[in-house]
Amino acid sequence: MEEFNLASILVSTIRNAPVLMFAAMAGLFAERSGVIDLALEGKILASAFASAAVAFTTQNVWYGISAGIAVSAALALLQGYVSITQKGNQLVGGIAINIAMSGLTFVLAQFFYQQGGRTPDLGQARLFDIVLPGTAALEGIPFIGWFYGHVIGGHSLLVYLAFALVPVVHWVVYHSRFGLRLRACGENPHAADAAGVNVEATRYMAMLIAGVLCSFSGAYLAIVQSGFFLRDMSAGAGYLALTALVFGNWRPLYTALGCIMFGFFSAVQIQMEGVDLPLVGRIPGSLIQMIPYIVTVIVLAGLMAKSVAPKAIGKPFVKSR
Repeated sequence: MEEFNLASILVSTIRNAPVLMFAAMAGLFAERSGVIDLALEGKILASAFASAAVAFTTQNVWYGISAGIAVSAALALLQGYVSITQKGNQLVGGIAINIAMSGLTFVLAQFFYQQGGRTPDLGQARLFDIVLPGTAALEGIPFIGWFYGHVIGGHSLLVYLAFALVPVVHWVVYHSRFGLRLRACGENPHAADAAGVNVEATRYMAMLIAGVLCSFSGAYLAIVQSGFFLRDMSAGAGYLALTALVFGNWRPLYTALGCIMFGFFSAVQIQMEGVDLPLVGRIPGSLIQMIPYIVTVIVLAGLMAKSVAPKAIGKPFVKSR
């Protein structure tokens, strides 16, 4: 009988969180500027496909990551054009991008590779885990060797980038001139405009940053976790990232904690498969897969009324004459 492995859950939590952390930080920039970023899911899928396709074709992981950045940034600017310049409905625009990318990535993958909507395995064209110096020397020391080799070390570059990104985003949002303008545009764009801030330019910059950060989520899925692109492989990560934003009250540090929480429940979900629980027995896999989404509903139901979103979020800015 299989049993829970707490060490495995901890390591899996660290490896599951970056997908949500990149997307949540992306959504934080967009929504702090006043634009609802419901298109995170579509941008993750598009960047995952672009990263996998280009990395496989060129056998160069950095070309793949660059392609993912370009595609996600282009979608973010398109979303910005609809929401900022054309004053379109931000919810409809985001959902449209999600639906379009869900279908388009599958069609392109099937057209180019004829493998049921997935790309071939990337082989060596992917990011592998980094072995920190001294890992072998500490391996024999109980707990310390494991902690250093598998918790601190043993992860890909994007994992370290995701965790290093959190304090950087915190500093940018709360301690930089751009962050001050960003928050002003999300709270009171007319006051920001009166103070000489170009609201539309600031929101476009926020969307561009969001597109770049979101691309790392797709790249992580394709070239780190899976080693290929698969249809709808994001599996709702964009929506979970938005939930983490609500959980964190649109603050970087608390949002990152929300992402880690969802990463933990995803790790528990994997561990529960095939495990005989006392009095319950073995739970069907379909029910186990619902765990992260049940947690999402509970979080939203409990925290939605307490969370305070940027006041101007979702409202098109019309400059006063």
